[in-house]
Amino acid sequence: MKNSKLHKTALIFKSLLSFALIFLSQTFAAGESDFPPNYYDTVALILLLVIVITLLSIIYYEGKPKVVKEKKASVFSKISQMLTKSTPIEREKEIMFDHDFDGIKELDSKIPPWFSWLFIITIIFAAYYMIDYHVIGSGQVQLEEYTNEVQAASLEREALIKSGAFVNEQTVTVITEASGLEAGKAIYDLNCIACHAADGGGIVGPNLTDDYWIHGGGIKNVFKVIKYGVVEKGMIAWQTQLNPNQMQEVSSYVLSLHGTTPASPKAPEGEIWVEEKAE
Repeated sequence: MKNSKLHKTALIFKSLLSFALIFLSQTFAAGESDFPPNYYDTVALILLLVIVITLLSIIYYEGKPKVVKEKKASVFSKISQMLTKSTPIEREKEIMFDHDFDGIKELDSKIPPWFSWLFIITIIFAAYYMIDYHVIGSGQVQLEEYTNEVQAASLEREALIKSGAFVNEQTVTVITEASGLEAGKAIYDLNCIACHAADGGGIVGPNLTDDYWIHGGGIKNVFKVIKYGVVEKGMIAWQTQLNPNQMQEVSSYVLSLHGTTPASPKAPEGEIWVEEKAE
């Protein structure tokens, strides 16, 4: 067997060497030695490289002992046998049943130990779960976990409502409480007097007390103008300086100025706006 392998290897080596010599002879006959190498030079070098790699591989694998590989295989088989307790193929006749179905025979194989231990662990965990969750009650069952999560979500929602996370130009409503209007007046006095006057009569900005509105009246339109601003009119966007609750408060205060009598009212601007009542 070994001699036949060596004979085949020698034939392959001779074939590759002959092809390489043919290409090299073509190169020398043409007298070409330019750089980069031509077609014949490249093929000859590749063949020589293949020959060298083949010889090195043969030397390595022929001289490599096979005892180590057998030891590894035996160690692997021992580990597999320990985990599965399987019966070797040569001993399957010992555990084969007498009956068969359409030529298919059945083996009386043992359950793998790892599967048995997994089954035992599930039984132990089930007993622990029952005692901890249903007898002692130290653990939370699903209903208790759900109730606690609902309570936590309710607290989080209340915090978001207080921060104004749900207040926008679509959901905003008018504040009528005195505390909210006072907070809106404080924001108005600090930021809006320079353009709209203290009484809302208007200076650079429009009059906020009459029935005329440039961008529409009502809490939603006023909130939208305060939030996004009107760049072409010099009205800045206040959403980066005021939170939604503060914008709602100042919008409500601006609407509370409607119908009052300012000291020096500015001429009407825009169009008369009448809020449509929902059916």
